Amino acid sequence: MKPPIACQLHVDETKLPAEIFERLSHRGAILKDRRRRREEAFENFGKPGRDPAELGSVMSSIAGGGVWAANMKLAQLRNHWDQVVGEAIANHSAVADFTDGVLTIRAESTVWATQLTYLIPQLTDTIRRNLKGLTINEIRVTGPAVGYSRKWARHR
Repeated sequence: MKPPIACQLHVDETKLPAEIFERLSHRGAILKDRRRRREEAFENFGKPGRDPAELGSVMSSIAGGGVWAANMKLAQLRNHWDQVVGEAIANHSAVADFTDGVLTIRAESTVWATQLTYLIPQLTDTIRRNLKGLTINEIRVTGPAVGYSRKWARHR
């Protein structure tokens, strides 16, 4: 005949029930707490403060601060470039880059780059007025890059 399992495992027989009961008791407490929270959630469903937020408001709060704010404003500027400079100029220019407060505008040709250079004060004023939160310290206008005119033709 084999010795009892407590002897085989070298466990004190007097402490064994307490250890088993403590584990079961702890698990029972966890389950009871989960059940209580589930019931509270069910009872509070639909009450003020428990309504789910709309996706737009959640995204606005996420995008409202930090790095995303400037990137969102820059995307808005790129998407509505024609409203800032007018449709004729927008057909021949685009927002190329925004780094460290410097907005770079790329023009289709040197003629359009020259034209945009004269408009920098008005552009600065319009952008600052319409896109609060996008801090522009300087606007640079560049001419076409190598292969730019072919790329430009695809965007029209």
